[in-house]
Amino acid sequence: MALTACSSSSSSTAASSTASSAASAADSAASSTQAIQTLDDLAGKVVGVQLGTTGDLLMSEEVGEGEDKLGIASVEQYNKGADAVQALLTNKIDAVCIDDQVAKNFVEANPDQLTTLDTAFAEESYAIAVSKENPDLTEAFNTAIAELKEDGTLDAILDKYIAKVEGAEGYTTPEGTEYPNGTLVMATNAAFEPYEYIENGEIVGIDAEFGKALCDKLGYELQIEDMEFDSIIAAVNSGKADFGMAGMTITEERQEQIDFTDTYCTAAQAIIVLK
Repeated sequence: MALTACSSSSSSTAASSTASSAASAADSAASSTQAIQTLDDLAGKVVGVQLGTTGDLLMSEEVGEGEDKLGIASVEQYNKGADAVQALLTNKIDAVCIDDQVAKNFVEANPDQLTTLDTAFAEESYAIAVSKENPDLTEAFNTAIAELKEDGTLDAILDKYIAKVEGAEGYTTPEGTEYPNGTLVMATNAAFEPYEYIENGEIVGIDAEFGKALCDKLGYELQIEDMEFDSIIAAVNSGKADFGMAGMTITEERQEQIDFTDTYCTAAQAIIVLK
């Protein structure tokens, strides 16, 4: 199943490729009684992913038999990672592949039922998606990313959301900041804690704060638009958004559609399973 980063889906339920794959998924999950303890144990199992994500791409490549494949039975796609986890909790699938920090939050919320495999599935690098028609913005972001890494701003944000250092305040716009260059619209998917999520009616998280820090440094106000993950690249390319920031991994397929800035964060794909 190929990754379709520019497609959109209006359903909040699993977006299975065929009715037969949905049936086989249910049969496999229902009949699974052996605990999954290693990546090799995923052979013959059904793995849930968020539609359009790196986990979707990577797991889709592992379906079927082959010397270099895990041999999973099928991939079930969901619009939100939370929907995939709920399917796992109700025994509709056998595992979920999702970014490690996001996986950590799901496990912490369900400590008696969920765990992650000790071995990460794949490492990845996050960057900002910018239209190929806007190289000046990509260059400006790269300069700002380097400066915010150097002055400790990015580390302060990561301390707040990932390390969860007591008293860590993250980033706050300096008093007197001006915006002579107008507004930049950031496309994101606010269902990806700790990178972006909704709290008290506002979109917060690593990407929201770092995006704000970047825009402040470049003299732009920031406007954040929430949308499905697999709509972000299309929104940037159509001009509905100026850039996309949503824990987005640099992949060859995405690079054919969009430009990426330098990396600002690294992560890994984790596998969530039932205890």
